[in-house]
Amino acid sequence: MEKVLNAVNVRLNVKTYLIDFSLLLLIYFLPAISHLFAFPVYYLDPMRIAMAVALIHTSKKNAYLIALTLPLFSFLISSHPQLVKSFLLSAELFINLTLFFLLKDKLKNVFTSLLLSIFISKAVYYSIKFILIYYMMLNDKLFSTPIYYQLISAIMVSSYVYVINKNSAKN
Repeated sequence: MEKVLNAVNVRLNVKTYLIDFSLLLLIYFLPAISHLFAFPVYYLDPMRIAMAVALIHTSKKNAYLIALTLPLFSFLISSHPQLVKSFLLSAELFINLTLFFLLKDKLKNVFTSLLLSIFISKAVYYSIKFILIYYMMLNDKLFSTPIYYQLISAIMVSSYVYVINKNSAKN
């Protein structure tokens, strides 16, 4: 029995490592992908997509690790986003995850919980970003990504997590 549990644990670890490595590669090649498609891929909110992939396909602990470190990794490899904004994005994703887990237990609906947690974390993000811009600690526009892209992204990410969660609950 112990060997079976160890084999399952190794398989879960390998899956987590492969997903994390794939997410790091995606962020690493994001500038090249943007140039290839002549579209600013960051409009699609790749950090939140990465967080959602980690959330649904790995562990809670790993989802937090991805949320906190991916924006900083992006800054280290591409100097984008700015360092202050990287910390701000990490905080937003952390708040997003924390609110999601709190709301999921209360609302009992994954889609609504994730969508609401995204909206609340974005409100916190933009409030802090406004203050940082106002005090000239961040050289950026308040809304770098058009709102409609953010709405579409939030709905798509929430739908993805909902569908995968619903399908895994059936199995």
